[in-house]
Amino acid sequence: MNKTALITGGASGIGLSVSEKLVELGFDIIITGRKSLEEVNDTIEMLSKGKSKVNYVQSDASDGSSRQNLIEHVKQNHATISVLVNNAGVAPKVRLDILETTEESYDFVMDTNLKAQFFLSQGIANIMIANKTPAACIINISSISATVASVNRGEYCISKAGIAMSTQLFALRLAEYGISVFEIRPGIIKTKMTAGVTEKYDKLIADGLIPQNRWGIPEDIAKAVGSLVNGEFPYSTGSIFIVDGGLSLPKL
Repeated sequence: MNKTALITGGASGIGLSVSEKLVELGFDIIITGRKSLEEVNDTIEMLSKGKSKVNYVQSDASDGSSRQNLIEHVKQNHATISVLVNNAGVAPKVRLDILETTEESYDFVMDTNLKAQFFLSQGIANIMIANKTPAACIINISSISATVASVNRGEYCISKAGIAMSTQLFALRLAEYGISVFEIRPGIIKTKMTAGVTEKYDKLIADGLIPQNRWGIPEDIAKAVGSLVNGEFPYSTGSIFIVDGGLSLPKL
């Protein structure tokens, strides 16, 4: 029987590449997202071409009742779950200086990026514990913005810094149950989220911003997830895996 993985925001961007990688590795997958099944049906059909079972659950990670319904769905419909990938995330709708940003924007970003990650990890971890799932793991998709400050999207940076601490907390709490917790920090990745700043980063990359001299792509993150779920880092719970082409390296 295949192991099962839950990927939030798993039908597009980084999440879709992660979904593809886990299917390639033989996992059954549960994908969540705000879109209706009809809107993602082509994607689900594409992922379902192999032997893996692909289940889509419409769920708003930022909404407490929707999140709890997802946890109950997992309890009722899956004998066990081996992997949780907390991938769903949003950027501010409008980038504003921290002297101008609004509580509405702050809450919008924090509810999806941090609050959802924390309480979904809590719910799924308790399922893993109850089922005594062997070699289970939780992977949080964060960002180099956890430590690299951008004053025109402070709420995003704070949410990612919070994920860094949440990763440490859950890694400590779940170690006794054999559940590993990891954080992956992407750099500048070419997705819909960065589409509005493509021209800006094209120029910066051309001018030497990134030592490896290219945009990151979602597949770069998926490969890191693949290594972690394969158990290739069995003694590294709580670790941070930076996937940014060297962008965040200190340099003169």
